[in-house]
Formats: sequence, C-alpha cells, structure tokens
Amino acid sequence: MREQFIKVAIVASAAMMLILGVWMRLDPAGFAAWANWPEHEHFLHDLGVFQIGFGVMLASTLWWRDAIVVVLTGFVVANTFHALNHLLDLSLGGGHGYDWWVLGLFSVFAGAALVARVRVLRDRVTYARS
Repeated sequence: MREQFIKVAIVASAAMMLILGVWMRLDPAGFAAWANWPEHEHFLHDLGVFQIGFGVMLASTLWWRDAIVVVLTGFVVANTFHALNHLLDLSLGGGHGYDWWVLGLFSVFAGAALVARVRVLRDRVTYARS
C-alpha cells in the first residue's frame, strides 16, 4: 500500500511540474495572468524549463533507482532547455550572447556523465549475472 501511495504521489507531482512548466514555457503571458505574476517572458521561460526538469526527475525515479542517474537526467533536461531559452530569448533579456553555449557545454558534459553512469550500472548487472 505504501509503495502504491509513493508511486501515485510521484506521478501526480511529476504531472503537475510538467504541466506548469510546459505552460510557462509555451504561454508565459497566460501563466503570468493566471498566477497574478509580473510578465517577464524570459524569466517565465527559464522557470518553466526548470519545472520541466523537476517533472522529468520525479518521473525518472519510476524507472531508475540510482540517484546519480535521476539527478543527471533532470539536470540535462532542464539545463539543455535553459541553454535553448538563452539562445532564443537574447532579445528578451536572456543574458549574454555566450550564456547559451556555456550552458550547452555543461549539458554535454553532464550528458556524457549520464551515459557513463548508465554504462557502469549496466556493466555491474552484466558482471553479476556472469
């Protein structure tokens, strides 16, 4: 019963984060009006992709039991979209012209670490079976 409760809580929380995050990213003006927040398009884009990253991180716990894989997955998703925001939002106060590629480099770095971690885990399972 507890396991089922935990899974329901994870799915509901992930869904909430993903829905709100996608809304902030795709319709920042609509979200700002609903939340009674100031409409700052770039800020809401960034906030949205971080919410999406949380949602992905929560959902990934249903497939992975490894904290490193879960955290790196969430980071790669959120940071990659964050880099894209900075590229697309340069005219909206999205930071400096170099922010997007610096963020992108960290996504590549973390993505390589994620692939390496998954391979380490896979190799451990393969080794244990032999």
